[in-house]
Amino acid sequence: MSNTFSEVVLEKGHDESRQGEALVIPQEIENTASKKVYLESYGCAMNFSDSEIVASIMANLGYQTTPNMEEANVIFVNTCSIRDNAEKTVRARLNMYRKIKRNKPGTVIGVLGCMAERLKAQLLDEEKLVDMVIGPDAYKDLPNLLMKVEDGEKSVNVLLSREETYADIVPVRLSGNGIFAFVTIMRGCDNMCSFCVVPFTRGRERSRDVNSILSEVRDLSSKGYKEITLLGQNVDSYKWTNPEDNSIVSFANLLELCALVDTTMRIRFSTSHPKDITDEVLYTIAKYNNICKYIHLPVQHGNSEMLKKMNRTYNREWYLDRVAAIRRIIPECAISSDIIAGFCGETEEQHKETISIVLASQYTFSYIYAYSERPGTLAARKFEDDIPEADKKRRLAEINDVSREVSHELNKLDIGKTYEILIEGFSKKSDKDLAGRTSQNKMVILPVSEGIKIGDYVTVKITDCTSATLFGKQISA
Repeated sequence: MSNTFSEVVLEKGHDESRQGEALVIPQEIENTASKKVYLESYGCAMNFSDSEIVASIMANLGYQTTPNMEEANVIFVNTCSIRDNAEKTVRARLNMYRKIKRNKPGTVIGVLGCMAERLKAQLLDEEKLVDMVIGPDAYKDLPNLLMKVEDGEKSVNVLLSREETYADIVPVRLSGNGIFAFVTIMRGCDNMCSFCVVPFTRGRERSRDVNSILSEVRDLSSKGYKEITLLGQNVDSYKWTNPEDNSIVSFANLLELCALVDTTMRIRFSTSHPKDITDEVLYTIAKYNNICKYIHLPVQHGNSEMLKKMNRTYNREWYLDRVAAIRRIIPECAISSDIIAGFCGETEEQHKETISIVLASQYTFSYIYAYSERPGTLAARKFEDDIPEADKKRRLAEINDVSREVSHELNKLDIGKTYEILIEGFSKKSDKDLAGRTSQNKMVILPVSEGIKIGDYVTVKITDCTSATLFGKQISA
């Protein structure tokens, strides 16, 4: 996902139905007059959702968001540490901010999110222009951190929390044209995959109060949003205990509760973990038309020995059983995946098993990456990153080629079928075409037609395709 910025109407106030500690704003900052903050986000949807929380906190401090970094008083970059390239991109951006700070002394530069958590004070030492470093659990401390910067100090807070879910913060919606929105249902991760830095940058897993989630979903429905995505590092392990009667709300329960808020509003979710996705979740998806028939189910590798080395806690057979369950219970469901090429010690035969699992699972698309060692992970401590870069790139290309072929063949099967799509905007290539997605998360391009507006549901007949896109024409409004 690329970076995105938007001008928004800032919402102030506190929703009393949300539970959690209220944000206390120091009087010195509360009176700040209409300064501007520029937010830039990289990485996963969780980072974009976190930026909306930060925008809300900054709004309560008197800051308006701006899409123009040159006019900003505060520049925040919300970072990703999942791969080395992501960190390199952020460092390049920080060098660009240096010019802005030189031309506009007093501009505050802050690094937020996972990279801030991983590198901590190192960012303050190496990147002389960085004034603030804030981890993903410390955003409520922004008022105090800004005060320190205004007093001429560098400020850092990267403390991780076992409780913080920001349930009491009403996010400012920075993107989506008022059509789709992210709703974070949980934070952190307990899975400890050997290649992954997330547990170290986002802390332990904790689930958000179901009442605060439903309050947010109802609010989005009342404002006319057409689609929401429930977010978590591992949504299937969502589990909230009602303090009144000790009853448990599972992810399947939460999905159903959200679907019932507004049966005309689509519900998506990300990401599922193969070890935790249950038949109960699948039957809930099948039961409700407004729960999208699409599951992102990262496999990471097709070989059981490599999966064990990755500490994925399932084997090839378990994963394929879950795929078979999805196909049986939700025949029209699309599945996508994450795949790592060239993990430590990977043989050619093991690589071929990854190709074979792509063919067996029939992914509509996949996010495929060459292994990038992350400092501090189990893999970095325990295994040698011993696959030559040339072999990584070749294996990555081979998996990509097969993945594209599978996607194209699946898309060909959609030609002649009709789908209801939600219009998201114009095509990236032409303002004479509109773009929208099916329930299966496939992008559809269709000609602009009188009467079709962004946010409309439109029934489309598919006429052509590529490996990544469907093309169609409207058959009814």
